[in-house]
Amino acid sequence: MNALVVRRRLAAIFAHRRRAIARLLPQLRRTDTPLRVAVAGGSGFVGGAIVRELHSRGERVVVLSSRPASAAGHLPDDVETRHADVADPDSLASALEGVDALVISLAFPNSPMEPPRLGHAFEQVDAAGTERLVAAAMAAGVRRIACISGAGAAPYSTRPWFRAKWRAETAVKGSGIAYTIVRPTWLYGPDDVALNRSLGFAKWLPSVPLTGSGRRPLAPVSVDDVAGLVADALRADDARDQLFEIGGPDVLTMRDVVRTALRVAGLRRPLLPAPAALLKLAAWPLRLLPRPPLTPDAVDFVNQPATVDSAPLLARMPRRLTPLAEGLGTYLR
Repeated sequence: MNALVVRRRLAAIFAHRRRAIARLLPQLRRTDTPLRVAVAGGSGFVGGAIVRELHSRGERVVVLSSRPASAAGHLPDDVETRHADVADPDSLASALEGVDALVISLAFPNSPMEPPRLGHAFEQVDAAGTERLVAAAMAAGVRRIACISGAGAAPYSTRPWFRAKWRAETAVKGSGIAYTIVRPTWLYGPDDVALNRSLGFAKWLPSVPLTGSGRRPLAPVSVDDVAGLVADALRADDARDQLFEIGGPDVLTMRDVVRTALRVAGLRRPLLPAPAALLKLAAWPLRLLPRPPLTPDAVDFVNQPATVDSAPLLARMPRRLTPLAEGLGTYLR
């Protein structure tokens, strides 16, 4: 066996041991009993990452879902599922029975394409759904709430998603329950349907389409970094009654984000920008479909800038934020 092979095998062994130790550290640091944490939206992209992180730390996780049987198929065997529909307040009381902490990570099917007539809209789910969950948490004696909001949430925003997130934040802050609100920027991870969709195009198209010019600034944040922050916040005094904005350490244009993903995935494709106005015009009739593939508002949603100041978070809750290429490398390679 030559020296190069030996070095590679030793490196693989040490890397495996480092990962094993990293998984064990949160449990070794624990000084009290596991929390029973309910995750609303735990079968979605962000909520699913939070469920996995909490489960890896030994917390007792309960996923709240309007379709618990379907959600259970994507979860570890010892994660409990309970029926809960944020449109039905009566279903929420029993769902939160015996729960110590609640994580709110709501998203409606096919988000951000809104069909309000189906009850799938930011105001109906993110805003009103959070308000009902918070009321149920107050009645159930939940002691801690972590809420996933969004960078840009504001009461008088021209965008419905930002107004809905503000309503959600207001409900959480007014609950009297210790809370942490997390406002992430543009999220990426193995289960996202934004960047991964672009990479899907790259596998069978000669170029990768971009919505708009692709020059808006972004600070993409790994969904695992957000999940780790939420898990920490449920136990940290420094996170009590705090609002944290979180973005990745790299500020890039969307063009650069897609180029980085293509490079990490080992693909070479040119980028093809499409004018936003033309896309919105083409999407206008699609909004009438039960499950529209694109809507004018969705074009605006994906074209918005997404940068934040993470310094207040890092000063209060020190942590390492994952560079984009490194985060993508954990699943694209």
